Order: sequence, then C-alpha cells, then structure tokens
Amino acid sequence: MFKSKIYQYSIVVALCLAVIGCKAPQTIAETPSKPVPESFGTSKDTTNMSTVKWNVFFKDPNLVELIDTALKNNQELNITLQEIEIAKNDVRVKKGLLLPTVGLRAGAGLEKVGRYTSQGAGDASTEIKPGVETPDPLPDYTIGAYANWEVDIWKKLRNSKKAAVNRYLATVEGKNFVITNLIAEVADSYYELLALDSQLDIVKQTIALQSNALEIVKIQKQAARATELAVQKFQAEVLTSKSLEFEILQKIKETENKINFLLARYPEEIKRDKTNFTDLLPATVNSGIPSQLLSNRPDIKQAELELVAAKLDVKVARAEFYPSLDISAAFGVRAFKPAYLFTFPESLLYSVAGDLAAPLINRNAIKAEFKSANARQLQALYNYDRTVLNAYLEVSTQLSKIENLQKGYDLKSQQVDALNRSIDISNDLFKSARVDYFEVLMTQRDALESKLELIETKKEQLNAVVHVYKNLGGGWK
Repeated sequence: MFKSKIYQYSIVVALCLAVIGCKAPQTIAETPSKPVPESFGTSKDTTNMSTVKWNVFFKDPNLVELIDTALKNNQELNITLQEIEIAKNDVRVKKGLLLPTVGLRAGAGLEKVGRYTSQGAGDASTEIKPGVETPDPLPDYTIGAYANWEVDIWKKLRNSKKAAVNRYLATVEGKNFVITNLIAEVADSYYELLALDSQLDIVKQTIALQSNALEIVKIQKQAARATELAVQKFQAEVLTSKSLEFEILQKIKETENKINFLLARYPEEIKRDKTNFTDLLPATVNSGIPSQLLSNRPDIKQAELELVAAKLDVKVARAEFYPSLDISAAFGVRAFKPAYLFTFPESLLYSVAGDLAAPLINRNAIKAEFKSANARQLQALYNYDRTVLNAYLEVSTQLSKIENLQKGYDLKSQQVDALNRSIDISNDLFKSARVDYFEVLMTQRDALESKLELIETKKEQLNAVVHVYKNLGGGWK
C-alpha cells in the first residue's frame, strides 16, 4: 500500500515538472528570405564557367604551378584546415554525450567518529563475528564501476550534435572559400607582375626615345637652332622617365614578395613568360544564372549551414526548460579490510537511481540563453541573406566591368596608335624646325601615359575575368 502511494506521488510530481518545464518562451518570427533574380541580365543560359577546374581555366603553366604550390603551402589555408579538425573533434564530443559515461573507481579511506554519537554508539555494539567488534577507527576500501547517462528525451543532445555537424560542414565550406580567394589572389598578383614587366619595357623604350631626342636638341643648340631651355627640358624628361623605371622595379619586387608570401616561401624570383602582355586574351565568360550561386559559392553554403546550426541551437536552448532524466548506476565491492573485499555476497554493492528534474524558480539564466540563441539564429539568417545579395552584386559588377573595360581598351588602343604616329611626325617636324620642342615633349609624355594606361586596362580585364570566376564559385572543386 505504501509503495503504491509513493508510485502515485512520483507520477504526479513528474507530470507537474513536465507542465512547468513546457512553459518556454516563443521563438521570434523569422523574416522570409528574398528570392534571387532569374538572371544577371537578359541571358538565361545555364552554362557556368565555375564548373571548370582551376588548372584547366588558367592556361599559363607558370601560373598553374604557382597556384598548385600555394594550395600546398599557404599558411592561411593550413590554419583553416586546423579549424576543420577542431570542428570535427567538437562533433565527437557532442556524439559522446549521447552515450552513457562508464568508469572505474578505486578508493581507500579512514574514518574516526565520535564515541558518543549515534554512529559511534551503534558501532560499539556491532559484532562482525562472534566476539569481534567493528574496528575503530574504521577503514574503507572500494573497487567498482559506475555509469551515468542523461536520457535524451527532448532530443536536446541529438540536436546539439546535429548543430556541431553542420558547423563542421560550414568550416569545410569556409576552407573552400579560402581556396577560391587564394587562387584569385595568386592570379591577380601574377597578372600584375606581367603588367609591370610590360610597363618596364615601355619605360625603357621611352627613355631610349627621349635620350635620342635629347641628343638631337643638343646638336640643334650647337647649330643655334635650339636653346639651352630646350636641352634642359629634354634632360628633365629623361630623368623623370628613369625615376619611373626604378618605381616600377620596386613594385615588381613587392609583387614578387606578395606572391612568395602566398606560397609560404622566402623571396625568390617568380618564373614567368615575359611575352607581349597586350596579346593575352581574357577567357570567355559564362556566368550562368543567379540560382546556381546557391550551390556553387562556398560562402553561401557556409552561411546556410551556420543558419541550420543556429536553428538547432534554439531547439537545444528550448529543451533546457523541459525536465531532464538522469540515470546513474554503480556496481562493485566495499569493505573495511582488503581481505574482505572479495567475500561475497557480504562485500557486494550496487545501486541504480533515476533523477527527473526541471527548472522551477529563477529561470532567468535559461531564458537569457534561449533569447541569445534566438538572436544568433536571426543573425545567421540576416548573414545568409547578406551573403546571397553580396554574391549577386559581385558577379553583376564584374560582368559590367568586363563589358566596359573591353570598350575602353579598344579606344585606348586607338589612342596609343595615334600617339605613336604623332611621335614619328613630331620628331620629323622637330628636326626640320617646323614644330617647337614643347610639342615633341608633350607628344612623348602623352604616348608614355597612354601606353601605361593601356597595360593597366589589360591587367584589369584579366583580373575582372578571374574575379568573375571566383565570384561564381569557381576554383575550389
């Protein structure tokens, strides 16, 4: 009868705890994500250049070799790989919480109680054998196994493990994003190096042209056909161009060191083909459709996985309001003398206990954690929307840039051709004293600037295609 009442009371208490625990705050409503546009412009062709592997996309064998070295040695990429390992171990931790904890325990102790206490008075009259009383002080030796297990009633531990798995997958996507950026950065620096080589050649050619003009004006001065002012102006122009030559040499050194840093090696010369830079043709651009970004861009997939993990965190935080069931058990032997440890059944001990508990009063800490988890979920949602929007705008910007750069390059090429012809004409006219030296100087200066700008435009064209490839999610596959 007594046991029946205890059982009934236990059920009532458990139900009360369940009702109290179920009073959890509500999740803040999420704002729906905006759908991406159907196309980047008018074309809806699904051919996407991001599916091309990087060692096929880049045709220059020297650049391919540099990228391959960077993918093997780059420190930032290696740091990211360790973040993946950390996330993987976190998954193992969360998975282990689902299983019972089992351990072994061995202990020894000595206890002396007061003679005139309830325990001391009781021990004095206890005989373990006829005529043998309990020892005083009383040793204690224990050998046994113990186990603890939290029963995952509300899927709190399973959701926590799923969140850890999604964060692990997010770190893998983060690694892929690092790879795409690394490939693009190496390619950008390599094309910058080629452009600087070409600009250096142009400056050297200009210096030779200006030096030749300087000699002509010196001869003309001797023949009283030019003044000392003209000589000094030509001399200053030559010195300016020589100064520019050393500026470009410094930029070449800085760019080489930048590439060496990405390759995680000390300074050395970057192997490259110093052909006519303006003859390089950008790769054909196939942007596909915007919806492909969701599966191709690693940063979008990373943001999506982090959003899933944040939603699971909210479920875990909500489960903290519900009752938890812990089961503990122990089995072993215990005695006050080592010789009695394996005297069965007298030394045998075992226990099994179940503990059902739910927060009742002062749940502010749990509420605060739930609200924080919900806020982090909204943060992850906004971050996902921002990442998708940024990806679309990046591609749209680069596609527009490619189109405008091509138009600008065509016009700049015509300008260079016109100025090259102007140099020949001005030199001929200057020799016959039909034009002033100032016109020759300005023509040479304009030609130099336009040639350098033409090289810069070509570099921006090549880099824009690389950026489209990166922004579409190419390079990591």
